[in-house]
Amino acid sequence: MSGWTAKRFWKEATVEREAEGFGVRLDGRPVKTPAKAPLLVPTRALAEAVAAEWDAQREKIDPETMPVTRAANAAIDKVAAQFDEVAGLIAAYGGTDLLCYRAETPEELAARQAEAWDPLLDWAESALGAWLTPTAGVMHVAQSEPALGALSARVHRLDPFELTALHDLVGLSGSLVIGLAALEGWADAETLWALSRIDETWQEDLWGADEEAAETAARKKQQFRQALHFFELLKKTD
Repeated sequence: MSGWTAKRFWKEATVEREAEGFGVRLDGRPVKTPAKAPLLVPTRALAEAVAAEWDAQREKIDPETMPVTRAANAAIDKVAAQFDEVAGLIAAYGGTDLLCYRAETPEELAARQAEAWDPLLDWAESALGAWLTPTAGVMHVAQSEPALGALSARVHRLDPFELTALHDLVGLSGSLVIGLAALEGWADAETLWALSRIDETWQEDLWGADEEAAETAARKKQQFRQALHFFELLKKTD
């Protein structure tokens, strides 16, 4: 059974405990991923969130309204199958982390960046063993091998579901440190998203908000929240 059948054909979505986790059934039939793998997730909370998304569908299935299901599918079909490659791509953000590239001018923006980002870099050093060197301007600054190694090790310790969440958190924010801070509960999604948008907020304060850019930012912010919510569901145990 394909998980992405166009029309609703079931009456009830339920959660069942399986030998390898928790599955979702539609009128007793197990949901599978687009690649036909069993949709089994690590926690009941995550399975219940998936089931709720299926129950919320009306006549036609709209995958855009099913972010938890889509993330679970990605973890099973894509991330688990290419774990080392995905982990390596995410870890590579440590070498070009958003938090390390500061404005040279104006001084007010540079000060705002330092106030917002220095605490995160301090946290990365104390909690992750990774001191990243900030620089002014856009020229690449090489980070130390011990710092990059510590970040890579942290990323590789995640399981495929956790890595799926981190993939989105990092890709949306442009910062591996922000993504890991989200997983570690350093701050909530609203605060961390705002910290990733210091430059954009500065421009908006100066010139006003562009409607199209604002819509794009709002969509990304929601996706950031959803990614962290997905991770949080992984931490809820019976």
